[in-house]
Amino acid sequence: MIEAVVRASGEPSARLTTLGAWVCGQKVEGTNPTEEFLHCVEAAVRAEVRTLALEMTSKALAAGIARRWPPRVGVFTNLSRDHLDMHGGPEAYLAAKAQLFVSLRHGGTAVLNADDPSSALLADVMPPEVGILRYATSGAADLRTTSVDVAVDGTRVAFAPSELGASLGELRLRVHGDVHAQNAMACALAMHALGYAPSHIREGLEAFRTVAGRFEVIATQPVVVVDYAHTPDGLRGTLRTARQLAGSRLICVFGCGGERDQGKRPQMGAIAHVGADRVIVTSDNPRREDPEAIIAAIESGAKGEGASWERVVDRRAAVERALSFATADDVVVIAGKGHETTQEIGDEVLPFSDAAVVREIVSPSDLVSA
Repeated sequence: MIEAVVRASGEPSARLTTLGAWVCGQKVEGTNPTEEFLHCVEAAVRAEVRTLALEMTSKALAAGIARRWPPRVGVFTNLSRDHLDMHGGPEAYLAAKAQLFVSLRHGGTAVLNADDPSSALLADVMPPEVGILRYATSGAADLRTTSVDVAVDGTRVAFAPSELGASLGELRLRVHGDVHAQNAMACALAMHALGYAPSHIREGLEAFRTVAGRFEVIATQPVVVVDYAHTPDGLRGTLRTARQLAGSRLICVFGCGGERDQGKRPQMGAIAHVGADRVIVTSDNPRREDPEAIIAAIESGAKGEGASWERVVDRRAAVERALSFATADDVVVIAGKGHETTQEIGDEVLPFSDAAVVREIVSPSDLVSA
């Protein structure tokens, strides 16, 4: 979204994320993440890019990247259960993310999601010379939504009275859900802090199309969504958004990765049980764990009244199964792998893409153009 606003302003643009690096719309290649990072920065300097949008992972932050490359603006979206196997606990995970904000340049700006309680903790450790802008869906904030309406063609966002909110008017985003409304607010405040015109902010946000595997609508009749949701919070939000699109049933296909945080498995099972009408639990990236054991741990969270469940260990077969009984008014959510184009089973890394499987099965007339 930040890169889209930069493009709308007429400037050369660049973004560097865990999905890859692009400068002026061209993919920058590297043999490893470090090389990709360096090549992207070098290409951005040659292109006279003024604003580079950089996704800083918690692992990189813990290793000190923000101290070496102090940003002018830092954005905090949320803190949910993720990477606990790497950091050891939620406190250490938050401490890693906090490195972004204690390292901001003098006179820089922190953009915080006031709906997330962790924002208050981050504000407490912020250097006094750093400004803070907050966004929210309720309560006091510099930018706040009054309504978020989701449809198959996108999301409409209306704002409470504020200087920036009045300039943006009602946004019509091409992406789906509350999370993208929040992302749009975060982007708007970040670009406002950098001096970009509200007209360019609006134009960029409304031109932005979804990132691969992030609530990516692959087909209609039924609506088929591929999403990277691989955490309890992510799955809950994805199912909540999908429910708004469902004329009839909500069908969820998902699993959990092997050799990763085991505690989230029953939690995600409980969320799917309440959030969906039918669940097909399957393999994600089982790695060297027994897929049946992972699935059993997920199923242990499905207690009481809720969705009907079916176990299909083979992920392709699970997707085929969901699409075989889905009607035109249903929504099918295939969660957990998103943009990934491989599946890790045992010691093998095999070609596999949720989106590609859907495109092979669904009638071409029902597919959304990529």
